[in-house]
Amino acid sequence: MASLPRPLPGMLLPWSMSKRRAIATINSSGQAGFLVRCGRHNIILIPSRESSSTSTRSLHYSSTQSSPSSNLTLSGVPSPSLLPNHQHHHQPQGAGMGPPKPAPLSVLPLVTVLRSWMTATISSSPFLLPPSLAIMSMLAHTTNPVLNPDSNPLLRALLKKTFYAQFCAGEQPAEVARTIKGLKDVGFEGVILGYAKEVVTPHGQEGTGSLPKHVAEETKVDMEEIDSWAQGTLMTVLLANRGDYVALKFTGAGVLALQCLRQGADPSPQLKKAIESICVLAQSRGVRLLFDAEQAAVQGGIDKWTVEFMERYNRTQPVVYGTYQAYLKSTPETLSQHLQEAKKKGFVLGVKLVRGAYLGSDPRQLIHGTKEDTDKAYDGIAEALLKRDWQVGPLKGEGQFPDVSMVVATHNRDSVVRAKRILQHESKTNDVAFAQLQGMADEVSCELVAFNQQEATEKQEKAKTYKYLVWGSTGECMKYLLRRAYENRDAVQRTVGSRDAMRAEVLRRLKSLFGLA
Repeated sequence: MASLPRPLPGMLLPWSMSKRRAIATINSSGQAGFLVRCGRHNIILIPSRESSSTSTRSLHYSSTQSSPSSNLTLSGVPSPSLLPNHQHHHQPQGAGMGPPKPAPLSVLPLVTVLRSWMTATISSSPFLLPPSLAIMSMLAHTTNPVLNPDSNPLLRALLKKTFYAQFCAGEQPAEVARTIKGLKDVGFEGVILGYAKEVVTPHGQEGTGSLPKHVAEETKVDMEEIDSWAQGTLMTVLLANRGDYVALKFTGAGVLALQCLRQGADPSPQLKKAIESICVLAQSRGVRLLFDAEQAAVQGGIDKWTVEFMERYNRTQPVVYGTYQAYLKSTPETLSQHLQEAKKKGFVLGVKLVRGAYLGSDPRQLIHGTKEDTDKAYDGIAEALLKRDWQVGPLKGEGQFPDVSMVVATHNRDSVVRAKRILQHESKTNDVAFAQLQGMADEVSCELVAFNQQEATEKQEKAKTYKYLVWGSTGECMKYLLRRAYENRDAVQRTVGSRDAMRAEVLRRLKSLFGLA
């Protein structure tokens, strides 16, 4: 049999030609091809060397692997039945297969994927999670030095390589800096950094007592608690880079701060001075501050302080953000009041929107009755802020909406998809960031990163994505790690989704080693 010419896209070969000979012919052409049988013919499909367009991958596509059918574009290749025997058909330029897009989770190091798979597997297991929670609770609240990771090197080494590494940034500044750089190298815009150390409040003093008659007369213990909190927060601002966020809890400043918040009083002189020093440093470094929401018993005081510091420091650029919990029925009204204050007094309103983190401690009557109601409230608030279209009160109308800077903080993929779509096509609020906790919902975060790297254009607003993580010693981070464990327990569906996504990514990498992916 005479040697065959180099096959062209859509070329037909006699079926008598052996499969091995056909494959050899494909290889000799220098291009990968596909051998398809049609009647008495072999059809060798060879994608053109260049492709003018590729299908768009959106956040609506949740798989971690590319669909096999999306890897081959057949446009421009006529139906085989229309081609006579041995007829050459040249595929139009640009109608072939584009380069396959990498799976979103491929940007993560293998050790991170394996650790995430392990964590999600434990969190989604009804057999493994209860004893794990019991052990972590014991470690978080122990007074025994043997069970304190900071004094037990073996325990510290075990936790440091597993759960600590999954959720935390590091113990020392150099380690924190490496973690932040690693996340930015992957493609994240930056981080939301918090200080993990918490002030231990004596039992029975969780802000339930009355205020001292003379708040100005702070005790030595009060001042030590405030100073410890301030120093840790100031160091966190120094560890963050321009464009990053720092999260802080006012209750971390001690018993007096709790009492002031519960009673709706102004911060004590020492505490006010500490908050002002944090705001000034953050403003000078281009770092933004997220004032965390807390239990309903102190949230009114937190809201009051937040608006006061926004009015002072958000005149031209947002420095201070309040945290608004969508599961509270009162949140739309609270936001409406704060928007009106921002418009009236001329400052930028910083909004970090979350679903809510105190379901187990807040009074049930304050919270929406179902998860669906909370989801609807979250998406509705996000849409109204992104579109600058608040349908009630004096905010309605042209020019009545204040400047808003927003952090869409959620692990819910549907909410991320909705907000991203509005940001791309309908948003009138351009200063928008997306955020998820480090070690949780990584498949959602990495899809946003992949969109920015592969699909966002100069005309589109990028979905700036941040990871929230804390720093501090292993022992200092134990209470934070315990809360993350409980959060994973309460979000079973999402945790199972993360587990499956990590498992699929591991399998994809194994297949790629053998040329099967």
